Amino acid sequence: MRIAVTTPTGNVGHHLTRMLVRAGVRPLLLTRRPERLPETLAQHVDVARADSRDPDQVVAVTRGVDAIYWVDPPAESADPLADYARATDAIAMAVTQNGIVRVVFQSSVGAEKRHGAGEIDGLAATEVALDGLDTGVTHLRCGYFFTNLLFDIESLKVGRIQTVLPLDASMSWVAPRDIAEVAAMALLNRDWEGRRVQAVHGPEDLTWSQVAEILTDELGRDVVVDRVADAEMYQQYLAVGMPTAMADAVLGMSTGLRDDFVPEQQRSVVTTTPTTLRAWVRDQLLPVV
Repeated sequence: MRIAVTTPTGNVGHHLTRMLVRAGVRPLLLTRRPERLPETLAQHVDVARADSRDPDQVVAVTRGVDAIYWVDPPAESADPLADYARATDAIAMAVTQNGIVRVVFQSSVGAEKRHGAGEIDGLAATEVALDGLDTGVTHLRCGYFFTNLLFDIESLKVGRIQTVLPLDASMSWVAPRDIAEVAAMALLNRDWEGRRVQAVHGPEDLTWSQVAEILTDELGRDVVVDRVADAEMYQQYLAVGMPTAMADAVLGMSTGLRDDFVPEQQRSVVTTTPTTLRAWVRDQLLPVV
């Protein structure tokens, strides 16, 4: 079985790559920058240089692939949804032309809305496109990544971070390593077919107030989360250089899931994964703050 992994140096991909290697698989890693891969992996993997937004490149390097872990790369242009559309075209063409029989797609909680969730709408479009193909597909609807806190390092150092979400509203938080584990099991399991949706919710739903308490306890300094108005957050995005469409898309990921949104997959033994935010903070955040 030939398994390909996209974004192998990403938050999920670098864990997934090593899990597959430990399982005895020699994965094919698709990356724009092979030089970023650690040398320790060289004898255990195959590497193909490819841009996941270039259909011709993706088709060329995935010939002979049976299963693929697909990640739409983060938007980089002034038109984020167009970036997602190009990535969608790339995986759809690869599946169709190369007969890839299983796709495990890194989606997000909120993609079930299909529209109105900012950048998540791009993931929803990929889900829809994959559902229309003659292949097995598992959509991993992931909760809020613990690693998103790494974008707020400087704010955490001074003890204040911001959100547009109500501080008492709970949502799923998840460790990327746990997502990788679920992905690895789906890739290695040959007994499923058709369309599947697998939510990955982490060990518990958390409010931002609870997150602040955990960060305060584990970092040994007071951390306060302030709720700010949508317009204020939007202006902050513009101030750091985001194009207007990008600022809209990033803000929309929060505002689109804020009011009366209920995830399609409820928390259960199937969707709950083990790594707690406290454990992740001690292992990953504390050394860099």
